[in-house]
Amino acid sequence: MSDKCKYQSQCGESCTENDLGSGYCFWHDPHVDKSGMNLAERLEAHIRRGGTSKGLKLKRVNLAGINLVNRSSKHGFDLSECDLYRANMKGAHLFNLTLRNGSLMKANLNEANLHCADLQGTNLLGTKLEGARIDNINVGEKLLQEGIALKKKKEHDEDAAEDNFEQSEEIYRNLRKRAEDQGLFQLAGQFGYKELIMRRYQLEPWSFKWIFSMLVDKLCGYGEKPENTVIFSMFLILISAIMYFVFGVNHGSERLQLDFSAGLGENITTFFMTLYYSVVTFTTLGYGDITPFGVTRFFAALEAFIGSFTIALFVVVFVKRMTR
Repeated sequence: MSDKCKYQSQCGESCTENDLGSGYCFWHDPHVDKSGMNLAERLEAHIRRGGTSKGLKLKRVNLAGINLVNRSSKHGFDLSECDLYRANMKGAHLFNLTLRNGSLMKANLNEANLHCADLQGTNLLGTKLEGARIDNINVGEKLLQEGIALKKKKEHDEDAAEDNFEQSEEIYRNLRKRAEDQGLFQLAGQFGYKELIMRRYQLEPWSFKWIFSMLVDKLCGYGEKPENTVIFSMFLILISAIMYFVFGVNHGSERLQLDFSAGLGENITTFFMTLYYSVVTFTTLGYGDITPFGVTRFFAALEAFIGSFTIALFVVVFVKRMTR
């Protein structure tokens, strides 16, 4: 009886194919040059009859039009850890496919169906996706290069970190453009947000561009998170109310200010009055029933300026989200 292929997946799954003399079967042997081989029908038959589908070495193979849709199960075929560097998979049917921790680097997936494909941890640098269906694609919270970059940054290897952040930006940009081409604007927004995060990571920390990028992210998530603008507005209103409460504002002839000699209930009532004044100032309504004096004039002017800007920003971001 022939020896079996010695390949084992990361989860311990063994290959059931026969060893061809190198210790590996045809599919797992990294030394067999498969460049240009037309293996679509052969690979499809191998996987459908239950052959090991993980960790296949398929660099530069021709798999154009291959159909790997697992219609007999709600779970797609699992090609995790497969190396498909520069493989031709144009027009491939890969619905619900799992290809984790593998490589699709510079692979041709033009016009392929990647609907619901799981590509977490897979190298997507330079992958051609023109006309490919990518709705509900799952690339994970972090790209392969993104995870490497963050690790290198912790190790203070700035050159390696910057290189991998640049690659991550390129991948997210490619995914964003493909999503926009298909009218998947919510998905495009998610990829666009990550693209700008990767760009910020390449900037010098605490430089003007870095600080500006960070502020835009925190204020509105680069135009993708109107909820950030609402949270910031509430925070500003609350902080300003505290300033008015501590330093005091005028309510007619009465002074609204923290008074340690007064009771708790009276101070709470005063605080809510200053909170009301903060809301009025933030929205630039200016009823005039409460007025600032002294240092609170500065706080009021600052809150009014930031408030008008923030409201305008929220309208822009909200309309952008709603018109998709």
